[in-house]
Amino acid sequence: MTTTHLLYLHGFRSSPQSMKAQKVANRVAAQHPGVVWWCPQLPPSPKEAMALVMDGVRDWPRESMAVAGSSLGGFYARWLALQTGCAKALLLNPAVFPARDLLKYVGEQTSWHDPSERFVFQPTYVDELRALESDIASLAALRQATPERQWAIVAQGDEVLDWREMQAFCAGGAVRLLPGSDHAISNFEEHIDAVFDFLNLHR
Repeated sequence: MTTTHLLYLHGFRSSPQSMKAQKVANRVAAQHPGVVWWCPQLPPSPKEAMALVMDGVRDWPRESMAVAGSSLGGFYARWLALQTGCAKALLLNPAVFPARDLLKYVGEQTSWHDPSERFVFQPTYVDELRALESDIASLAALRQATPERQWAIVAQGDEVLDWREMQAFCAGGAVRLLPGSDHAISNFEEHIDAVFDFLNLHR
């Protein structure tokens, strides 16, 4: 079955204006205009972010729904795929232990795409991430990933996340391991055809 609904989740301090989100959005609009596309601006609270997303996809058909996410959005995408049992999950340099890695960012932060936008990353958000990590650990044992349902791009040159942890996080699914690249996957254009082959969007 082709994918009729596609959700894209951005990373920490990012937005729907991110390079990868924009490239995917533009291609969906140009080549797959019948596909329902949603890339929401996520609130900084992980609990609120996932509540927003779960509410937004409540009526989406699970058998033809896909979720994609980058960095923290990749972590969220894995959580959402396990929660919903949706058809496909695309993980782009996914965060693996965000509670550990984002602890140092507690306090006031700025948005990457608009430094005038500020938000406070609260200590309680770390606890919310721990709860989501626990959910993933529990559900992953029940819903094993397969290459047909989960695909990841993992860059060994990622300057933020450990590629070995990411590769282990994506176990069971297919992984395209990049020998270089970076956290943003700046050469994303080279992989976008493969991304769309995996997503198998309705035309």
